[in-house]
Amino acid sequence: MNKKSAGKGKKSTEKAPRLKLINRELSWLSFNERVLQEASDLNVPLLERIKFLGIFSNNLDEFFRVRVAGVRRIVNTKQISNTARKQAKKTLEAIIAKVIQQQKKFDKIYTQQILPQLRENGIQIVDEKSLTEAELKSVRQHFTHVVSQKLFPIILDESRGFPVLNDGDIYLAIKLYNRQSAEVKYAIVGIPAKALGRFYILPGKSETSKIILLDDILRCSLDVLFKSLDFDEFTAHTIKITRDAELDLDSELATPLREKLEKSLKQRKTGAPTRFLYDANMPEDLLQFFTRKLFLDKDNLIAGGKYHNFRDFIKFPHVGSRELRYAPFTPARLRDLDQAKSLLNEIEKRDILLSYPYQTFDYIIRLLREAAIDPTVYSIHISLYRIAENSSVVEALINAAQNGKQVVVLMELRARFMEEHNIWWYNKLKEEGIKVIEGIPNRKVHSKLIVISRRKNFKTTYCTHIGTGNFNEETARIYCDFSLLTSRKKISQECLKVFDMIMNFEPEKFEFNTLWVSPVNTRSNFEELVHREMVNVKRGLPARMIIKLNSLVDDRSCVLLYIAARAGVKVDLIVRGICCLPLTGEPNIRAISIVDRYLEHSRIYYFENGGKPEVYIGSADLMQRNIEYRVEVTTPILDKEHRELLTRFLEVQLNDNVKARVLDGEMQNKMVKLPANAKLLRSQEEFQHLFRRLADTPNIQ
Repeated sequence: MNKKSAGKGKKSTEKAPRLKLINRELSWLSFNERVLQEASDLNVPLLERIKFLGIFSNNLDEFFRVRVAGVRRIVNTKQISNTARKQAKKTLEAIIAKVIQQQKKFDKIYTQQILPQLRENGIQIVDEKSLTEAELKSVRQHFTHVVSQKLFPIILDESRGFPVLNDGDIYLAIKLYNRQSAEVKYAIVGIPAKALGRFYILPGKSETSKIILLDDILRCSLDVLFKSLDFDEFTAHTIKITRDAELDLDSELATPLREKLEKSLKQRKTGAPTRFLYDANMPEDLLQFFTRKLFLDKDNLIAGGKYHNFRDFIKFPHVGSRELRYAPFTPARLRDLDQAKSLLNEIEKRDILLSYPYQTFDYIIRLLREAAIDPTVYSIHISLYRIAENSSVVEALINAAQNGKQVVVLMELRARFMEEHNIWWYNKLKEEGIKVIEGIPNRKVHSKLIVISRRKNFKTTYCTHIGTGNFNEETARIYCDFSLLTSRKKISQECLKVFDMIMNFEPEKFEFNTLWVSPVNTRSNFEELVHREMVNVKRGLPARMIIKLNSLVDDRSCVLLYIAARAGVKVDLIVRGICCLPLTGEPNIRAISIVDRYLEHSRIYYFENGGKPEVYIGSADLMQRNIEYRVEVTTPILDKEHRELLTRFLEVQLNDNVKARVLDGEMQNKMVKLPANAKLLRSQEEFQHLFRRLADTPNIQ
C-alpha cells in the first residue's frame, strides 16, 4: 500500500455509475424516526419507551442547531450560486415537512399510547385541570415555597427591547387579561427545569403515582405569580427557540484557539433562530407578537403540543414496578485482569480487547491509575474528546503529573456542545502543570489514543490504547465501543508519531505503515483494500466486506462500495445513523441499522482477503470530514482470537431479527423480515450473554 498518500486512493478502472445519493439531512431524519419506532414498540418496557421519546427530542434539537442552521446559511448567503441556494431551500422545505410529520407521530405515541399505558400501570401524569382540591392545594404550596423562588417573569412591551431567549430552554408565553377593563398584556417566564427538575410527584398514599410537570405547576399558580398586577385571567403556552450553534472562529492566527472559542461561545447565545416551537393552541395575537419581536420567518415556525423539551423525559421519575424498565445489567469483569498484579505487565504479554458496555470500563481507569505510580513509567500521552462530568480519567492524569510523570494531553476543545466543559478541564490540567495541546486550527482531533511509555533495564516498552469511543466512564455504560490495549512496538510508535503530527501539523511529512491515520492515509488504505476484494473476485477467491459505522456519507466511498458490489464483492453494512448510499437494485450489497437499548457507536472494518480476513477498529466513519479534515486513527487487529471475536460480533449483528431495520433508498425503516420458524435473535441481548461467558474463559478477552 502507498501509506503516505493523503486522501489519494487507487482509482477504479470501472466507470463510476450514475448514483444519486440520499440527501444527508433526510437520511438523518430517517435515523431519528428509528428512535421514534422504539418509543412505539410494545416489546420495549414502558418507561424505556418514554426515554426514547426524550432521545428523539434531544436529537432533533441538535439537528436544528447544527444541520438545519447550516442549510439556512446556504439559503441566506448571496455569495453562493442560485442553483445551490435553490437546492438548499428545497432541502429545507423537505426537512420542515418531515419534521412536522414526525411531530404528529410523536404526539400520537405520547397521547394515545404512552399516557393510557402509564395509567394502566398505576402512573398518572396530571395537569392543572385534573387536580383535586387537595392536590391543587399541595401544588400551590410547592409553588410558593420552592418554585416561585426560581421565577423571574418579564412583562413584554412594544416600546421595549425583547429579552434574549436561551437556546433550548423552555418558556411560558403568558397572556394577562382584565375582564372588566379588557386590558391585555403579555409576559414571559422561564421554566426552571434545570434547577428543579421537570417532574413533581404529588404526595399521597394512593396506589397510583401521580406526576405533574413543572410547566403545569406554573400554569395553576399564575394568579399568585402576578398577584401584584390588576389582571384576573391568564393563559400560558410553552415556547422554545433553537439557535444556530455554529461557532465563528476567526482566522486571527495570533489568538489562541481557547480564547476564540470563549468569545464565540458568548455569540452562540444570540445565534440566528432556526426553529421557534410553540403550542399549536397559542392565541394568534400572542403568536404574532413573538413572531414580530423575534424577527421570525414563516419557515422558522413549527407548531407543537402543549409540552416541549421532551429530552427531560430521559430523566423520568423512578416510579412503578421494575418490569417497566430494562433489567439492570452489570458489565462483566475479566477474571485474568482482576487477578493480575499489574495491568501494564499483562498488556506487555498479550493484546487485550475490551467491549463496552458488556465489559467494564474500570480497567482503563485502573490502567491510568497504575501508570501514575509505576516507577518504570516516564510518560503518558492521551487524546481527550468527550469526557465525563466528574472524570476519573482526568483525575488519574493529574495524579500521574503529581507523581512526576510527563503527561501530554490533547484536549479537543471543539467537541460540539462540550466546549465549555472541555475548556474548564483544560484550565484545570494547566493549573496542575500538565502539558495540554489545544488542538489544530481547522481540524478536530477525534482519535482515541493513550500511549504509556516505560523504561525497564535500559529498554523502552509501551502500553497503548486505540479505541472507537471516548474516554468517558459515563457513556461507556450506554455506548457500544471497543478498546484495544497492546504493547506492539510498531503500533505504539506510530501512535506517538500521531502526537508529533498534531504538535507539528504538516501531515504530508508523516508516513504510517501500520495504522490508518486521517488525514494522511485513511482514504488510500481503505480504497486499496476495497480494490483488493474486487481483484479477488476476478481470481475466484472469497471476497467480502463488512463495515460497521455511525455514518456513511462520503460520496467517493459510497460510489466505490457500489462498484465493488456490482463487481461481485459481497458488501454488508451496519450503519446506525446517516446512510447516503441508495440500497436498491444491487443484490450484493445490503445495509441494516440497529437501534436498541445501547447506542451503537463502534467502527469496525472487515475484509475477507481471499480467506485470510483482516479486521480494523478505530474512530473514523466514512465521512469526508473524518477522512480529510480530522485526526482519526484506525488500527489492524493482529491477534487471531480477537479477529475471530470481532467477526463473530459482526455476524451476530447481521443476523439480528428483532432490532435491525433495513436501510433502503426509500428510507422506510422496515424491520428485517423474520424467516418462517426462525429463532429470535436480538444482538445486544446476545452480547450480554456472550461477554459474560467470555469473562469466565481464561486468556480470551
